[in-house]
Amino acid sequence: MEMEMEMEMELEWDEEVREGVVKRLKVWQERTNKGPTARVTELVEHLKRVGIALPSPELGELLVSQICLENNHPWMWKFTHNALSSRLLFPLQILSLLASNVIPHRHSRPHAFALFLPLLAQHAFSLNPTPSPPSIIRIVTSVDSALRFSESYNILRLELGHVFVLFFYDILLALIDCFLIDWGFKVNFSHISRLLNRADNHDYMDIDRNVTTQGFEKTEQIRKRNPFTALEVLERLTESRKATILLQSVLFNMPEKFNCLQQRLQFLESLELASSELKSVNQVLTKVSANIRGVSRFDYCLSKHQLVGMLVDVGSCKTLLRCNYRFSQSPCWVPFDIYMENAMDSRQIPTKSAIDVLTEAIKTLQILNQASWQETFLALWLSALRLVQRERDPPEGPIPHLLARLSVLLCIVPLAIANVLRDETEHNLSSFQVSMESEYRNEMKSDNSMKLGLISSVQVLGHFSGLLCPPALVIDAANQAARKAACFIYNSMNGKGESGTGIHANTNTKSGGNLRHLIVEACMTRNLMDTSAYFWPGYVSTSVLSISDSSPLEKSPWSIFMEGTPLNNTLVNSLTATPASSLSEIEKLYYIALNGSDVERPAAAKILCGASLSHGWYIQEHVIHHVVKLLASPLPPSHSGSRSHLVDNMPMLSAVLRGASSVDNVHILSLHGVVPTVAAALLPLCEAFGSIKPTSNSTGDESSTSTYMAFSLAFLFLIRLWKFCRPPHDLCITELGVAVGGLEYILSLHNNRVMFCQDKVKSNPNLSESAAVKPVYIDSFPNLRALYCQYKSCVASALSGISTGNSIHQTANMILSMIYHKITKSGISSSNSSSPSSSNACSSLINSGEDAFQRPMLPAWEILEALPFVLESILTACAHGRISSRELTTGLRDLVDFLPASLAAIIDYFSSEVTRGVWKLVPMNGTDWPSPAALLQSIDSEIKAILTHVGVEVPHCSSVGSPVMLPLPMAALVSLSITFKLDKSLEYMHAITGAALENCASGCPWPSMPVIGSLWAQKVRRWHNFIVVSGSRSVFRHNNESVAQLLRSCFTSFVGTLCVSTSKLTAESSVNGLLGSTITAPGPYPFVAPGFLFLRSCRNIHNVQYVNDIIVGLVTEYSNELAGRRTGSVSGHIKSNEASLSLAAQNAKEVATLGASLLCAAGGLLLVQELYKETIPTWLLSSRDVKQNNDSVASHILEGYAMAYLLILSGSIIWGVGTKLPPGTFTRRNRTIEVHLDFLAEVMEKKISLSCNPITWKTYVCCFVGLMVSLAPAWVQEVKVDTLRKLARGLSRWNEHELALSLLHKGGTAAMGALAELANVIESEHMLPCS
Repeated sequence: MEMEMEMEMELEWDEEVREGVVKRLKVWQERTNKGPTARVTELVEHLKRVGIALPSPELGELLVSQICLENNHPWMWKFTHNALSSRLLFPLQILSLLASNVIPHRHSRPHAFALFLPLLAQHAFSLNPTPSPPSIIRIVTSVDSALRFSESYNILRLELGHVFVLFFYDILLALIDCFLIDWGFKVNFSHISRLLNRADNHDYMDIDRNVTTQGFEKTEQIRKRNPFTALEVLERLTESRKATILLQSVLFNMPEKFNCLQQRLQFLESLELASSELKSVNQVLTKVSANIRGVSRFDYCLSKHQLVGMLVDVGSCKTLLRCNYRFSQSPCWVPFDIYMENAMDSRQIPTKSAIDVLTEAIKTLQILNQASWQETFLALWLSALRLVQRERDPPEGPIPHLLARLSVLLCIVPLAIANVLRDETEHNLSSFQVSMESEYRNEMKSDNSMKLGLISSVQVLGHFSGLLCPPALVIDAANQAARKAACFIYNSMNGKGESGTGIHANTNTKSGGNLRHLIVEACMTRNLMDTSAYFWPGYVSTSVLSISDSSPLEKSPWSIFMEGTPLNNTLVNSLTATPASSLSEIEKLYYIALNGSDVERPAAAKILCGASLSHGWYIQEHVIHHVVKLLASPLPPSHSGSRSHLVDNMPMLSAVLRGASSVDNVHILSLHGVVPTVAAALLPLCEAFGSIKPTSNSTGDESSTSTYMAFSLAFLFLIRLWKFCRPPHDLCITELGVAVGGLEYILSLHNNRVMFCQDKVKSNPNLSESAAVKPVYIDSFPNLRALYCQYKSCVASALSGISTGNSIHQTANMILSMIYHKITKSGISSSNSSSPSSSNACSSLINSGEDAFQRPMLPAWEILEALPFVLESILTACAHGRISSRELTTGLRDLVDFLPASLAAIIDYFSSEVTRGVWKLVPMNGTDWPSPAALLQSIDSEIKAILTHVGVEVPHCSSVGSPVMLPLPMAALVSLSITFKLDKSLEYMHAITGAALENCASGCPWPSMPVIGSLWAQKVRRWHNFIVVSGSRSVFRHNNESVAQLLRSCFTSFVGTLCVSTSKLTAESSVNGLLGSTITAPGPYPFVAPGFLFLRSCRNIHNVQYVNDIIVGLVTEYSNELAGRRTGSVSGHIKSNEASLSLAAQNAKEVATLGASLLCAAGGLLLVQELYKETIPTWLLSSRDVKQNNDSVASHILEGYAMAYLLILSGSIIWGVGTKLPPGTFTRRNRTIEVHLDFLAEVMEKKISLSCNPITWKTYVCCFVGLMVSLAPAWVQEVKVDTLRKLARGLSRWNEHELALSLLHKGGTAAMGALAELANVIESEHMLPCS
């Protein structure tokens, strides 16, 4: 209110006021009967009478102009000094104006420079008095006009604090340049202070004109003394902690500018001051240098003796275990395990490379856990090894198995590590500016520390023999790797130069190989380590060395191939079953696939998609690259004519599609992140193959079969990638302008990668291969686009029917003729006119479809376009008894046999109809439809046992003996599915059928999944365990209580019981308790761990937002329980000392880590955004009844800390903690974090009232800000300065000055002004905190 009144009363400074002040100054200067102090008082009274607000920028400019003109009278300097002390003037403005006028002319006017330096020393750090807002604007404009900061530092919007920081930095540069130049040193800095650049070239010549001969000696003494005084002032300015804060702000936000100061330091430290006069300043120079050097080493380290500092520090697991390989087994690394296991779920096809995800995860967890690189890499290897060992005895089924897990261990992880090392080389890790203790910070910045950490981590793996035992699939490969090392050592000892590559050891030779040997080979292939690893103690056993030169050797089929042997059947089979060992072998194969003979090309494609793709782990990324290039076959230069070159390549492309679409290979492709690229390559294949009209009506015509098969392989592959790549709840998220999960989204991902590659080509023309990839848009494929639009409309609403005579009607009529050929033979009359009114048009197709059987020879697109109407017709006919269920199934199967791609239309239509719920239920009694009765009770009891084992109460099902019913479309779909043969060549069909059945079952009542499982278990008994485990997942889709119970079991299995002696979890048991040491535990039922079951179920939970509330509640509950162990039953205070709270906080951090990992696995970005914007604010706004009378200080502290860590870690997992992010992700992180911090700031400003305990609130805010500043500083720079300023003020009111300053320090260039202002407020109101 006072500020508003002051602004209203303030009058403009006009010429009349100015003249009045000038007259008074002249009179007072002539009449020295009163001192400057009295005159200042008179001037203040005069300005108040005329309504001028103080401090006045115009008065400052007037006084400086009086001083700097010919009227350089000592009285005016004294008057200015008293005016500054009396707060009549604003010091920053006066010093800036004086500096711009005095420093350039210090030689000609040494008295002015001598008088200026004491003023600078006394008032350089002062931001008082506080001017009014209009005066601030004029002061900033005045200073910027004098020193041109906006031009020099390229800051468009200057604030008072900005000007303050930049003035201080510039004046330091100017002082150093002054005394160096004045002492006669020739300096050659890249940037000379602008204050000195303004000096007139004739300044030295002005000396004689401006100084009388009589006073020359005195003036010369002052001139010589001035450099020494400037150095003394420099020492005084730099020894202040406030100076360190301001300079570090420049260092952090303008490192290139701070280099100018570093250059001067190097010059000062290299000086040899020979003169006796200059020798006396050596000590001062040393102090100045040390003060400024200290800026780069300074950290806002939160006091370990204060609560927040202790909690932020205890967030690092290293406080308990330092540089010990056991630390790599700590529960704080569980995000690695959870991500890897979640990535093995074949029902989701991630569009982001697991390599990129793990690259970011490595950096993030290394920072959050404040670990060494050895500890980080060792934890990563152990998680990958546990992933492989978990697959030792898996339930057999149509899912990815060991090959995908081994791909993670031997290809994905090494490539992710290679990315981290590459980023270090490119200095990209500079974005992760972390406050760490010196040994960790030094290790992080060391050029070789990462690689040394990697090598030592692999060496330490030898201590984990239980995890290194190779599965049967890779025993031979492990033995060969050990044999290779033994050969290398043997040859080195005997002076031979060969290492045994290109040969295979006899598989009967026991070489003692294990998974570490495979890891070493995978790392060597990617230049992550060298052959010195072969000489590690115990790496190769003595027995292997003794037989290394005597065992029989077999020549690799790849060596035979590279020697030029033609691709005969025997060699093709051998190459298909044996992975390639080098890139040159793959490149030769790729060349044959493109340019070989008609026989060689499909054979080469088959080989490329064989063992080299599935388990050629050492070069898998190169194999995938060439497979994708084959799918996007380039137009040959010799091609001519209208016929598509893709049609000419059809046999070769069919071989690629068949090989790449196996269950394991699709999953491996998705792990490498090439799903968008593969999808983009499939579009032109589908468009071309689907547009071909078969050349013969003969059902046995080979060309028609190959045409439809090639189209079906491509089309079903495409359907599989985009339709099942994401769960339904992610569709509400938009990214890149489209809904996540659709075909448009996948194409947008591809097109963004293309644009990124094109940008790289512009900067590096050598990347010509990247330039050949073009964007792909669905509008370029009219047939595919039409069918895609039809699919979306079919999902949205029921079919409207078609009119007789329409081209689609004619096509549907031909298809129905084919389907009803067998039906008419069975005696069912199709002339019955009692068809449902909703399908009259389609019914007419049936009536006209009894002509002689003839398979339609039409392009596949025309057939697919008519299929929804055909399916509605025959499903309606079955519903009204015009055809039997068996005949419906036979007709559907005949349709799939004719055109396998029709399976996609069947799945789309039936799934939509199940969702609509308009069809009657049909009895699964064995007469009309297949019966599940033989195994239903067994399946149901085993599912119940699995759920009971993980603490989930099974919902009440229908009573025993009641008829088993399914909706008609569901019954038809499952009946069709069990007619397919279990042939590996049909995996491309089984993959989408299984996913469709599970999705359909989710729309039916609870017993649907056991019914479907029972039918399939009767067909394939060896899939029994897989079916039971899969059936147990369906209960969680709609049952929130079951989800809550499963999550509680996850926490219980992970946290377990605290050890009495150490009060610390053993990480091995916690991770294995959560995810299991094997997928299914041995016993009569296929029991699974609760974490494993959650990861296989969470992506399809309907109300996924509910997971947030449950996890937040569990983290709160466990934090309270942990606090109860540390507090007395009566006093409610910390039982022993800081160590007890530190241990409890460590356990709370582990609980929060589990919560964040499960939350991210369940809902990804959607849940994390919800957590920041809704869940945590609601948690803070709500009051909670603390159970078990644990309403202690420690419980509230741990609540706040655990929730802060949960939020930081979940955001870090999804977004990372650095600045190197895709534009969409960066924007989303920025917006989400800003929304949450805005909420905190509003509470700080008392605009929102909370219901939670004040201790919980304060701990949460301080820990969240402290963790963000220390571990994710890049986040702070994305927040509005006004929000940061409010938070910093609130923290300062809590006496968390260090934290408040650190927050603004990390706020970027925009927050420099706020930092300076807060430092000034803290200094004036309290005392600047000491480090």
